[in-house]
Amino acid sequence: MLRQLFRFHGGVKPATHKTDSTRLPIGRVPLPAELIVPLHQNVGGTPYPLVAAGESVLKGQRIGAAEDPFSSAVHAPTSGRVIAVEPCVLPHSSGLRGLCVRIEPDGAERWIETAALAWRSLDPDELRDAIRDAGIVGLGGAVFPSHRKLRSGKGGLDTLVINGAECEPFITCDDMQMREHAAQILRGATVIQQMLGARQVLVGIEDNKPEAIAAMNAALQAAALQNIEIVAVPTRYPTGGAKQLIRILTGIEVPHGKRSTQFGVQCFNTGTAWAIADFVENGRPLLSRIVTVAGNVEQPRNYEVLFGTPMSHVAELAGMQPDTDRFIMGGPMMGFRMPNFDVPVVKATNCILVGSPALFPSPRPEMPCIRCGECARACPTDLQPFEMYWHARAKNFGKAQEYHLFDCIECGCCAYVCPSSIPLVDYFRFAKSEVWAREQQKNAADSARVRFDFRNERIEREKQEKAEKLAAKTAAARAAAQSTQETAPAAEDDPKKALIAAAMARAKAQREAQAQTDAAQDKKPE
Repeated sequence: MLRQLFRFHGGVKPATHKTDSTRLPIGRVPLPAELIVPLHQNVGGTPYPLVAAGESVLKGQRIGAAEDPFSSAVHAPTSGRVIAVEPCVLPHSSGLRGLCVRIEPDGAERWIETAALAWRSLDPDELRDAIRDAGIVGLGGAVFPSHRKLRSGKGGLDTLVINGAECEPFITCDDMQMREHAAQILRGATVIQQMLGARQVLVGIEDNKPEAIAAMNAALQAAALQNIEIVAVPTRYPTGGAKQLIRILTGIEVPHGKRSTQFGVQCFNTGTAWAIADFVENGRPLLSRIVTVAGNVEQPRNYEVLFGTPMSHVAELAGMQPDTDRFIMGGPMMGFRMPNFDVPVVKATNCILVGSPALFPSPRPEMPCIRCGECARACPTDLQPFEMYWHARAKNFGKAQEYHLFDCIECGCCAYVCPSSIPLVDYFRFAKSEVWAREQQKNAADSARVRFDFRNERIEREKQEKAEKLAAKTAAARAAAQSTQETAPAAEDDPKKALIAAAMARAKAQREAQAQTDAAQDKKPE
């Protein structure tokens, strides 16, 4: 029985450019002279370093520990010596630096001790912690820590979606991984299914990948797995978006501000399922991933690449052409231009798109918006990009948020169809960054205000305490004087006795004053 499929709003059909990079099997990349491993490779906090310069490391050894619940560990991709732990240029268009571990490989590839994980007998929280410490994150591009998604929520899960759509042009890493490692992907999907308690598993693959669909179906029949279905979905960008694929396969439309788990659905990438299977079966943390090298190269191909490998080292294997002028991490629709050729491959690197002036000519000049509405018709999240554009350009960020700015997935469909050649996504990214920056400034100001109020309260409290001490001393002095006057008549007949009595009275007054001071100190609030 054929499964009923649904449609999502909008989308486009750009040229796919996928055939050239799928002609050869997945290749291996030789070790470079140096690996530069950024500690921050996922959504969430930056792991803190566990190694220092001069130390020797083994392949798979943890070099960065998760800092908070949304962080994930980082491991040494090979054995060797730590050259330095220092800021290096990160693979981001901003060109900013972040803390990295630079490793000089020794070529021995000496592993840490690894063993299969008895995951079925582990407590769910223990298993999630183990996956966090294995550094496994979403390999579809979002790099969200997988251990955070392996929670079914209050109502449990009905459906687990394994995302093999891979809709963006040029990128074929998931396609090739499904062709060559279909059985392991399905075993990983089974682990995820049991952890989440999902009733069924739907593996969505775009119908322009017939070899991957055939390989996954063959592996499913060989394993005789129950409640898992391979579903071919129509080729349309951005079918690979989680909400879009969930809509196609289940008919569920996840609204603004809601999570798919609230509707009984969770989504994982095929590469993530493969990594989870590799960890529970072999005890190996996430050290590498499949990367597509395409564009201005002689032989486009997919390679298994260790994290920290310079992108130029990988691109040269595919025959990078001399007129290359840029690297784009990701595809032409959602990718980011790299600040230089030697930035490292990280967990988010699904593609190194090698560009040139001929392949990516300069865009046409931006013209005024004519409010034609084509961007709204193409938007897969049913937004009004032309309205967000006007407010973002006017720096009216509050109004842009009213049009659900943060629902934008930055897929680029609006810019792709815009007849005025307006780089709409750039405006939306600018607006989001400004809103985030202002939120940070507001939070910093709120914290400063709290500290200022606390300081004023402390000063007032100290003034009050000083006044109380002074009042206590004054009262003690008055009591001493009164006591002296009372004892004076009794000693009038003997001047010496009078002096002794006065001294005793003063001593008694001093003791009483000290006692009152000590009592006031004891009552002081902490």
